[in-house]
Amino acid sequence: MRKEPSAGRRRLLAAIAALAIASLAIGARSDASDHRYKDGETVPLYANKVGPFHNPSETYRFFDLPFCSPDNVKDKPEALGEVLNGDRLVSAPYKLNFKEEHDSKVVCSKKLSKEEVAMFRAAVKKDYYFQMYYDDLPIWGFIGKVDKEGKGDPSEYKYFLYKHIQFDILYNKDRVIEISARMDPHSVVDLTEDKDVDVEFMYTVKWKETETPFEKRMDKYSHSSSLPHHLEIHWFSIINSCVTVLLLTGFLATILMRVLKNDFVKYAQDEEAADDQEETGWKYIHGDVFRYPKHKSLFAAALGSGTQLFTLTVFIFMLALVGVFYPYNRGALFTALVVIYALTSGIAGYTATSFYCQLEGPNWVRNLLLTGCLFCGPLFLTFCFLNTVAIAYNSTAALPFGTIVVIFLIWTLVTAPLLVLGGIAGKNSKAEFQAPCRTTKYPREIPPLPWYRSTVPQMAMAGFLPFSAIYIELYYIFASVWGHRIYTIYSILFIVFIILLIVTAFITVALTYFQLAAEDHEWWWRSFLCGGSTGLFIYGYCLYYYYARSDMSGFMQTSFFFGYMACICYGFFLMLGMVGFRASLLFVRHIYKSIKCE
Repeated sequence: MRKEPSAGRRRLLAAIAALAIASLAIGARSDASDHRYKDGETVPLYANKVGPFHNPSETYRFFDLPFCSPDNVKDKPEALGEVLNGDRLVSAPYKLNFKEEHDSKVVCSKKLSKEEVAMFRAAVKKDYYFQMYYDDLPIWGFIGKVDKEGKGDPSEYKYFLYKHIQFDILYNKDRVIEISARMDPHSVVDLTEDKDVDVEFMYTVKWKETETPFEKRMDKYSHSSSLPHHLEIHWFSIINSCVTVLLLTGFLATILMRVLKNDFVKYAQDEEAADDQEETGWKYIHGDVFRYPKHKSLFAAALGSGTQLFTLTVFIFMLALVGVFYPYNRGALFTALVVIYALTSGIAGYTATSFYCQLEGPNWVRNLLLTGCLFCGPLFLTFCFLNTVAIAYNSTAALPFGTIVVIFLIWTLVTAPLLVLGGIAGKNSKAEFQAPCRTTKYPREIPPLPWYRSTVPQMAMAGFLPFSAIYIELYYIFASVWGHRIYTIYSILFIVFIILLIVTAFITVALTYFQLAAEDHEWWWRSFLCGGSTGLFIYGYCLYYYYARSDMSGFMQTSFFFGYMACICYGFFLMLGMVGFRASLLFVRHIYKSIKCE
C-alpha cells in the first residue's frame, strides 16, 4: 500500500521540476529582442534605481532625484521576480544607438533650485549610486563625490555632482558585448552651498570592437568570485567542513558504535540472567521511547513545513547548478522561490497530515491549517511590517498593489489547493507508525539530570558544530545577498549544504543516544530543536555581520536585514529540525529493533 504514495510523490516532484524550469525559462527572457542590431538602430537603455551604496534594500526610483528626464517616461513591463527585487525600469534620457558615437552630447540644461541642490547633496552624502540596463547588461555609477578637505571636520567637506558620463561599449559584429560607465571627475557641479545652480548634463559614447562571443558576455560579472584567492578560501571552507564531518563520523564509528555494541552484549546477557534483574540505560525506557510527543499537531506541522522547505532548497540548487541563475538574470531567484514554494505546498500537506494521522491525531483539518500558516504566517506578518516601512520611505522595495494581488492569487489558487490535496492524500495513505516496541500505558518518571543535559545547553552544542562547518561560506552569501558581490560558485555551495545536512544528522543522533542512555525518553521535540538550532546560530551571525562586517545603517535597512533574515533563519530552523528528527527516528528504530523488548 505504501508504494502508490511514493510513486505519486515521485510524479509530483517531476511535475514540479518541469513547471518550475518552464516558468523560469519564460521569466528569464528579458525582451522579445534577439539582441541583434543594425548600425544606428536603437538599443534599449533603461534607468533602474538609485540608493545608498551600503544599503542594498533602500532603493528609490531613478527620477526621484531631479535628473534630466525624457519627454515621455515609459515604464518597462517587469516580471514578478524583478518587482520583488525592487527593480523599476524606465526609459533613460540617453540615446545609445548601435555604433553611434557622441562626444560631450548635452542631455539637457537645467537650473537646480535650492531644494533640488539639497536633494542631490543629501544623496552624495549617503554615497548614492545609480543602476541602468543597456541591452540587459548592468551599468553602475556614483552620482557624485565628497571632497574631504580640512582636518576631518564634516562641516568643511565639499559635495560635487557628476554631470558628465562616458559610456564605453564593446561590440562583436551585430551584438553588444560589454558596457561600462565612467564619471568625469573634472566635470562636476559644486553642491556645498544652498543656492540655485545651473547644470548642463552631458554624456559621451565610445564604441570598440571585440572578439568576445555573445555567449560569454556575462562571464566578467562572475569572474570576481572565481579568482584564485576567493577559490582558495572557498576550498578552505570545504576542507574545514569535511574535517568536521570526518571527526563526527569517527566519533560515531569508534565511540557510539562501540558503546552500542557493548550495550547489545550486556542486554543479551541480561536476558539470559535472572528475570528479576533490573534494567538500566536506554533499554530500560523501551516502553516509553515511542510514546507520542506533546503538541503532536504542532510537531507534525513543523515536520511538514520543514520537508517542504527542504524540497524547495533542493530544487533551487538544481536550477542553480544547471545555470538558470546566471549573473543579473533579474528576478530569476525570486520567481523560482515563489513558484516552487507554491508548487511544493502539497508535500507539506501530505507529510504533516500523514504523520499526524500516524500519531493518532484527532483533527487533521486543523493540523492542515496549522501547517499552511506555520511558515507563511510569520513571513506574511514580517512582509506587512517591512512593506509599510518601504511605503513610508517611498522606496522601490515596496511592492505595488498589483504584485500583492498576484501573490495572493498564487497562494489562493495554487498553494492552498495543493496543500489541501496533499493533506487528503496523507489522510488516505493509511500508514501506521512503525514502532518496534510496545508503549506502556503510563509513562516512567524521568530521573533528575544535570543542567548540561537540559534542552538549551544541548541545543547550543548541537547548533555550534554544523554552524562551524558553514560559517566561512556564510560571509560570501551575506555579501552577495546584502551587498554587491556576485555569488556564482553554486557547486561549492551545494557541497557545503550536503555537509551541513550530514553534520546536523550526526550530532543530533549522538545527542539523542546520550539522552536515551540517561533514561530521558522525551526525545522527539529535543531532536527537532537540536537539529534546528543551527538557524539560531545563523541569526547570531547576522548580528555580527551587521555591526562588524557591513556598513549598513538606517531604520529601513536595519528593519529589512533583521526582518527577512529572521524569516530565513526560521526556515532553516524548520528544515534542519526535520533533518535532525528524521535521522534520530531512524537511529532509535534501529537500536530498539536490535534488542528483545518484553
